Amino acid sequence: MEISAQIDAILKTLPEKPGVYQYFDVEESILYVGKAKNLKKRVSSYFHKEHDNARLRILVRKIFNIKTIVVNTEYDALLLENNLIKQYQPRYNINLKDDKTYPWLCIKKEPFPRFFSTRTKINDGSEYFGPYGSVYAMKTMLAFLRETFPLRTCSLDLTEKNIEQKKFRACLDYHIGTCKGPCIGEQTLIDYDNNIKQIKNILKGNISSVIRDFKQQMHAHAEKFEFEKAQVLKEKIDAFEKFQAKSMVVSNTIENLDVAAFVKENDVYYVNYFHVVNGAIIASKMLEIKKKLDETDSEILLYAIYEIRNSLQSTAKEIVVPFYPESELPDAKFFVPKAADKKILLDLCQRNAEQHRVDKNKQLALINPEEHTERIMQQMKKDLRMKEEPRRIECFDNSNIQGHFAVSAMTVFIDAKPAKKEYRHFNVKTVEGPDDFATMEEVIYRRYKRVLEENLDMPQLIVIDGGKGQLGAAINSLNKLDLMGKVAIIGIAKRLEEIYYPGDSIPMYLDKKSETLRIIQHIRDEAHRFGITHHRNKRSKGSITTELNNIKGISDKTAQKLLGELKSVKQIKEASLETLVSSIGKAKAQLVFDYFKQQEKTV
Repeated sequence: MEISAQIDAILKTLPEKPGVYQYFDVEESILYVGKAKNLKKRVSSYFHKEHDNARLRILVRKIFNIKTIVVNTEYDALLLENNLIKQYQPRYNINLKDDKTYPWLCIKKEPFPRFFSTRTKINDGSEYFGPYGSVYAMKTMLAFLRETFPLRTCSLDLTEKNIEQKKFRACLDYHIGTCKGPCIGEQTLIDYDNNIKQIKNILKGNISSVIRDFKQQMHAHAEKFEFEKAQVLKEKIDAFEKFQAKSMVVSNTIENLDVAAFVKENDVYYVNYFHVVNGAIIASKMLEIKKKLDETDSEILLYAIYEIRNSLQSTAKEIVVPFYPESELPDAKFFVPKAADKKILLDLCQRNAEQHRVDKNKQLALINPEEHTERIMQQMKKDLRMKEEPRRIECFDNSNIQGHFAVSAMTVFIDAKPAKKEYRHFNVKTVEGPDDFATMEEVIYRRYKRVLEENLDMPQLIVIDGGKGQLGAAINSLNKLDLMGKVAIIGIAKRLEEIYYPGDSIPMYLDKKSETLRIIQHIRDEAHRFGITHHRNKRSKGSITTELNNIKGISDKTAQKLLGELKSVKQIKEASLETLVSSIGKAKAQLVFDYFKQQEKTV
């Protein structure tokens, strides 16, 4: 199947996260809405295999664009898919014109509250939890909680007066132990409400206190050797720990509102928008805005909100935002949440904006690599306060063990990509003992002295793996070569990823998600990997062949051959002359044999 360059780029950059995907035709009309546990795998499967179904083949041919909404769980994806299908009625989806909704669990507002499932929410003060993606899941949880916390299932009016007047008789549930008989005064309202309180904690996800109580009971049973009872409690604890009923795609605590969040990169703002009606996200829209002059974040956000609200025809009276804009809207109020459900919803909106930015950059790198590189170079120049773009970056890292086998590695990135053919190792020559600063000073001097003498490419940026000390040592060498001020140099300290500049004791901290920091970390990690590999080889060679190399006339190659055949220096010492001759020849064998015999005499 032929795939357009645009679709191919989208497929290669889809996130491997749960969410909802939407297919659009060339006129931006929605064709299909689907859910996925892994968006990348699910969407790619449409384009990478032959389909027997003719309707499916037609759908795939019509797809011109793909949009995704990332959510927290597969369950949220199921709920969001349902909302969007009902809202847009895509041509290739199952028709969902009925008003049937997902079931909820209700705790009725009444004396000795009932606990039951329902598809209808009534504003009578009762509390609702869910919704549940399947009736089976809901019924399983309902049965589990009723078994754990015996509650009444009848619809009797259990007022205090009616119970005192003994108007009711105990039913079968009481006699089989699934109800404690509040109707006949066998269970107090305080005890009953305590069960309801624990059920609410579980349904809200606040189950730590409940689990703690169960664990105490479990240990008490185990101490009394009541292992069957302890096992029952253990199984309940395991079920509670796995249970999750919280969804921000459909929420009982949130009514009608809009949510706006954004991320920015250079002069481009990626604004994501959720439209929530009756507690359910029914629309998500992304808008890219490029700053023209010196507009503030507030101005950009207001412009995006105005545009998207108009396109969605939203009349929500509340808009959740990351900060209060400088101006107000006449038909809605802004709200900045600090915690709870609205904050979680805002964070989800923010993550979708960030995901869109990441996907867009990946697609740009595939479709137009030159433009992608240019954008990164401009961003690095700005972030690192450089005079020119860091087209060539060289990074240095030292390795040694207590001063022995000291080596240094240099890695090179050109246009933000590894140039592995230009990587270099340096065996330290002048430094005695474990002196990391002196090692860095020697290596930097040797490298750039050679660059000057041989007229090699000079980097625009030198990165030193280390803090102020290592950076200062490198600067000493650049000063000797009269290169300070002619090439930019920074140090990056591992612990907090601080960026140090010459002459500045206060480090700079880049955004942890910035591409600039990611590239600097990448070249630093490459230098560490490259140096450690060389260091390990040198250390291994040095530690294995040291004693054999003491024998005049025995080369590294000969020593390695002996070790390969006889496995250890000990076995070489104990080998007969004939064994050594068969391995390395008569002349060299005699040297090895005589050396170890002489060693025995001197011991």
